[in-house]
Amino acid sequence: MFKFRFLTILLLCVAVISSCKKDEDAEKQITDFIKKHNINAVKDDSGLYYQVIKPGSGSFTYPNNTKITIKYEGRLLNGNVFDNGGGKEQTFNLAELVSGWRIGIPKIQKGGEIRLIVPPGLGYGSDAVGPIPGNSVLDFTIQLSNTQ
Repeated sequence: MFKFRFLTILLLCVAVISSCKKDEDAEKQITDFIKKHNINAVKDDSGLYYQVIKPGSGSFTYPNNTKITIKYEGRLLNGNVFDNGGGKEQTFNLAELVSGWRIGIPKIQKGGEIRLIVPPGLGYGSDAVGPIPGNSVLDFTIQLSNTQ
């Protein structure tokens, strides 16, 4: 029984250390990317980096059931576009989107534009999703045309 507990604790410790290492790797990727591309980004307490390009206007407070209408483009840090919504406006329930968007989009108002640099923990994590490899940092540019 002691061996089982010891092995369980050991595996948990390895998982935590591995997770911390991935977070450090993502943080370095993001800061190197921001520096290389001279992006004037701010780091949110969550770990999300963002750049408000245009704040927009209004004083919408984003309740839990908010629907947003946006045009967007999502890129990997190597510049490869993985999604752009077909170049058309799309409407989403904000609560159903990745954490990085739920944190970042409320930083602007209608007519606003924001760039979100989303670490894996606020994006898709270690899961590969379509053309997005696991543990990817995501770079989004989002234009917000409507909130409701």
